[in-house]
Amino acid sequence: MRTRLFWGAGAAIAYTYALFPALVLARARLRPRPHLTADVTPSLSIVIAARNEVDAIGAKLENVLSLDYPEARRQIVVASDGSDDGTDEVVLGYEDRGVRLLRRSREGKAPALNAAVAAAAGEILVFTDANSIFAPDALRAIVSPFADPAVGGVAGDQRYLSTDGVDSIAAGELRYWDLDRMLKAAESRAGNVISATGAIYAIRRELFDIVPDGVTDDFVTSTGVIVRGYRLVFAPSAVAYEPVAETGALEFDRKVRVITRGLRSVLVRRALLNPFRHGFYAVQLFSHKVLRRMMVFPLMVIAVTSPFLWRRGRLYQAATVIQLAVYGAGATGALLRDRDIARRRPFVVATFFCFVNLASIKAIWNLVRGHRIDRWEPQRANPTRTDASPKENVPGAR
Repeated sequence: MRTRLFWGAGAAIAYTYALFPALVLARARLRPRPHLTADVTPSLSIVIAARNEVDAIGAKLENVLSLDYPEARRQIVVASDGSDDGTDEVVLGYEDRGVRLLRRSREGKAPALNAAVAAAAGEILVFTDANSIFAPDALRAIVSPFADPAVGGVAGDQRYLSTDGVDSIAAGELRYWDLDRMLKAAESRAGNVISATGAIYAIRRELFDIVPDGVTDDFVTSTGVIVRGYRLVFAPSAVAYEPVAETGALEFDRKVRVITRGLRSVLVRRALLNPFRHGFYAVQLFSHKVLRRMMVFPLMVIAVTSPFLWRRGRLYQAATVIQLAVYGAGATGALLRDRDIARRRPFVVATFFCFVNLASIKAIWNLVRGHRIDRWEPQRANPTRTDASPKENVPGAR
């Protein structure tokens, strides 16, 4: 029985972390599905939902207003979700430059986004976070794939600013996005990316669905275009920069919230899990958004069974030793997370791996007990510059 449990859990882990990414990369090479791009300038509305973002919103608006895009073809809508820290006053200072403020009572991000879209007039809706800073050509890059009528949504590329001064747990988020970016590019080449990131993405106005409470809005909104039969593609040149969370505690809270809302989002979009209708995309969605978030359970099975199988051979001994090494490095990285040694790659990867799976446990428990996360207070670092630097999370910057 222990042997069967060990191998069953091992197969799930091997598929999720190794075989599935290999399948995505192979499919992109063997079955490419290119889409058109062109230098087009459709009318667009930049939608920002903000809650107490006084430290970030000014830099955000300055950034958006400076982007390379025809001013007459661009609208900016900021929906303030009951901000009481001076955010509204900062936004009002930009009214004469074409920024529209929607003052709202505290209801949560989803209602704020729905209200902002209702006020939007552009053919293309560009969604972004209040603390994300766009590269100068990001708008032109994000709308370029809309030259293809089969494309309904475009996911941009989220990159992190320098991780100097952050602990090992927060730095691990950067390493994760290196892998995620590679998979997004491969998914897009062969069909659809799984979903977009809230830092920067765009959809056609007519494909927007009302965002319900308790879900990840960027997932539900971006996957809505796939539900309608359109493609969701990746534009690596549409770059938005964000600061990484300064501490592991802040990143843990954010990760629990993202996974909790993400699992609920998959329930909302469960029709996309049907492979007979959505083909390989259903496999992508299940593997990435369900299996990966459930990996804590097979990992626990392996951890429990492998020591009891020690005497049955070197493979079980190796499995036990590898787990001790990974979890030991993770514990060391967490305990010494403010030290330079914890920022070395082996400790960063191990610490973040353990950290994500611990967050998954809490998120799954939230889902089981019906706990929804509709409202929260932003607690994050804010952007301080709009230019790229060699220390940012860009290809080759190691």
